Amino acid sequence: MLHERTVRLQYGSRVEAVYVLGTYLWTDVYSAAPAGAQTFSLKHSARVRVEVVRDGQAEEVVTNGKQRWPLSPTTTLRLTMSQASTEASSDKVTVNYYDEEENTPVDQAGLFLTAIEISLDVDADRDGVVEKNNPNKASWTWGPEGQGAILLVNCDRDTPWLPKEDCHDQKAYSKEDLKDMSQMILRTKGPEHLPAGYEIVLYISMSDSDKVGVFYVENPFFGQRYIHILGRRKLYHVVKYTGGSAELLFFVEGLRFPDEGFSGLVNIHVSLLEYMAEGIPLTPIFTDTVLFRIAPWIMTPNILPPVSVFVCCMKDNYLFLKEVKNLVEKTNCELKVCFQYMNRGDRWIQDEIEFGYIEAPHKGFPVVLDSPRDGNLKDFPVKQLLGPDFGYVTREPLFETVTSLDSFGNLEVSPPVTVNGKRYPLGRILIGSSFPLSGGRRMTKVVRDFLQAQQVQAPVELYSDWLTVGHVDEFMTFVPIPETKQFLMLMASTSACYKLFREKQREGYGESIMFKGECPPGLGRSGDLSPQRDSQEDGAPSSSSLGVWPAPGGKQPWPLVTLAMVSWTIKLPTASYCCQQCQVLFQDLTHPINSTSPRGELMVQN
Repeated sequence: MLHERTVRLQYGSRVEAVYVLGTYLWTDVYSAAPAGAQTFSLKHSARVRVEVVRDGQAEEVVTNGKQRWPLSPTTTLRLTMSQASTEASSDKVTVNYYDEEENTPVDQAGLFLTAIEISLDVDADRDGVVEKNNPNKASWTWGPEGQGAILLVNCDRDTPWLPKEDCHDQKAYSKEDLKDMSQMILRTKGPEHLPAGYEIVLYISMSDSDKVGVFYVENPFFGQRYIHILGRRKLYHVVKYTGGSAELLFFVEGLRFPDEGFSGLVNIHVSLLEYMAEGIPLTPIFTDTVLFRIAPWIMTPNILPPVSVFVCCMKDNYLFLKEVKNLVEKTNCELKVCFQYMNRGDRWIQDEIEFGYIEAPHKGFPVVLDSPRDGNLKDFPVKQLLGPDFGYVTREPLFETVTSLDSFGNLEVSPPVTVNGKRYPLGRILIGSSFPLSGGRRMTKVVRDFLQAQQVQAPVELYSDWLTVGHVDEFMTFVPIPETKQFLMLMASTSACYKLFREKQREGYGESIMFKGECPPGLGRSGDLSPQRDSQEDGAPSSSSLGVWPAPGGKQPWPLVTLAMVSWTIKLPTASYCCQQCQVLFQDLTHPINSTSPRGELMVQN
């Protein structure tokens, strides 16, 4: 839709106006006529197209100064121009007024025009190039065929000495920081100078000021400077008009991820302002708008090929680390060890963080989501992960109590699925929760709102509060089917668990004592049943070892059983029950891929 604007003429005087290419300029010839005038004629410059509109019907002026039209209250002029002016006020339209009988004009009104081109442009078609005046630049649609620019939250840290993410300050220290931002170009074309009383302003709304920032690169004699011009407390910036054909390059950064009350959409506007009179603010006569969507944080399913493997080094898991290192070398992954000075005895790295990513046509990078759990690993994501092209985000509840369900063992994502005919090409987020209306534990609202606001992986809450720890990864997971893009979902079977225990009971293991009747450290003694997952049975390897332990007596090996993420590794069937303070639930997961043996997890409940 074309922008429209009205200019008022006055007989006997000269009116100057700036015309922006691609708009309609209207003027009322009847109200500007002198008393007694009955008809009018028109003269105009070659670059001006004039239409006489009477009673809703438009007639283009093809003769210049010879044809006359009767004056009436419904008669107006519609003006357009196809190219920018080379000099200010160089194009004009003259209206001559006549009385009923005379051929000589009784008076005339003149409109002197300066045509300029203004276009605020972004990469609206998502091909990595900022095209000129895309018709979809002020709208946004999802999908591979969708339109609309994408903005990254500048949540990495390209400058090592800064304490926080780049989006927390109003400075850009290097070109590397600018590469995280989306480009925006203001294209102008016109005479060397604008007429007096006009200026161009770039601005954002107050509601978007904490969500988007804009930088401009200056090139002084001594080197480039990156100037912060919009965002935070800066709502507008007067753009210097340089004349001729010019392109001003801006860099736009996201400051906040989508969240409750924020859809992720932000607008940036440019307006041409005109001086009206003393005491009256400059009035916008033309506005161009672009729309960005801040890229959502996206989780990745565990069926994808791994890039890096993170593991905690503890005082007693040397053999485990050695096994993991050997496996990682075979899979061409990078092993990253979190040493004790950083983990401070907290081995539950999966509960502390969840990996995801953000992506735009020009760039993408991983972003770690830090849980509100804040165990002894709380400094790990900021000190060890946050850096160049590795972002960080967290959500902390203000008033809610943090529970075990806020650990990110309780946060998983499915592979791509279709549900009731609706496709989820990036899968769906899975979180454990309490049974509806039960009043049990739930993940804190601030984290659930954050996950829901990303929109692309609509979360599903599953009942997990029946477990002591209550994590969704304790009873389900996804595994790939080799050499295909398909996958299997593995679900724990409690009935198979009880069946297995009863079989071992009938085989004479019903009175067997697990761990020789000693409660694992941290699980509580003398009535203290609070679970502490950072403890380990003395002498037992930690974490998910990748081998198979032999069964007693040299019989066929039993499948390895581990506590989710990092815990005790035990051998079945050396015991069926723990001490009185520990209830051991073995979850039987049948793995149909290249194996006929069951696989399982051990969970400890108090």
